[in-house]
Amino acid sequence: MAGSLRWWGEGLLGAGLAAFLCALRVQAVCEGATVTQELLKEGFHRDLLLKVELGVTGEHAGGCTVAARTHLPPGIYVDPYELASLQQHNLTKAVLIPDVVDVEAPEYLATGLLVLLYLEPDPWCSHCFRAALPVHGRYHRPAEDSEEALVILRSPEVLVCCCDNRLPAECWKPAEVDAACSGKNAGPCQWYNLIHKSAHEESILQVPVGLTQHSSMVCAVTLLATVFCSSLILTAVCKYGQFSEKLKEVTLGR
Repeated sequence: MAGSLRWWGEGLLGAGLAAFLCALRVQAVCEGATVTQELLKEGFHRDLLLKVELGVTGEHAGGCTVAARTHLPPGIYVDPYELASLQQHNLTKAVLIPDVVDVEAPEYLATGLLVLLYLEPDPWCSHCFRAALPVHGRYHRPAEDSEEALVILRSPEVLVCCCDNRLPAECWKPAEVDAACSGKNAGPCQWYNLIHKSAHEESILQVPVGLTQHSSMVCAVTLLATVFCSSLILTAVCKYGQFSEKLKEVTLGR
């Protein structure tokens, strides 16, 4: 009986040790993939720069399409007309979900946006990919004690679409993506999600906002400016426009 227990304990210990070593191997292989995102420029209009270094896992992704799927919160958006112009000149390639974006809506009336950004190989780095996408901050409600609103941008998912080869399951999981693979192969293709680590878990966009204590002053100045400009336009129309000539004709006719 004691021998059976000893044998059972040794088997359990061996299985646990094997599982632990296997987990360490998978972690060592998959940790080679790193994702970095940066927000360039200042103010409302920025550039989102994404960099993906596949490392050891990139050896299995040759000839595949690499993309990043990121969720944009309501405080930031992509202009679909600007994106269409960039894609027309082959400067970037991305898919917006939904594809209709209200660029005039403020942050508190807007909804989030899903962006699938196709990455291009980096000529200066093996197994590295990068892409940039113009993003814009939305107007926020006035704040009480801060002149900046913070928009949190989470780390993106790394996706790979392969048509000819299958990727190892240790680092790659099949993913459902509502977008076509940009490869030339017309056969069945599969999207994969990469298990990776992020250089920074999130990026923060600082959007300038007004203060609630200035609301009365802003309304008063806006009203005065509107009345003043309307008076100038009306004066110019009456003095130099056709309205003054017709008024003279009516006066003389009487």
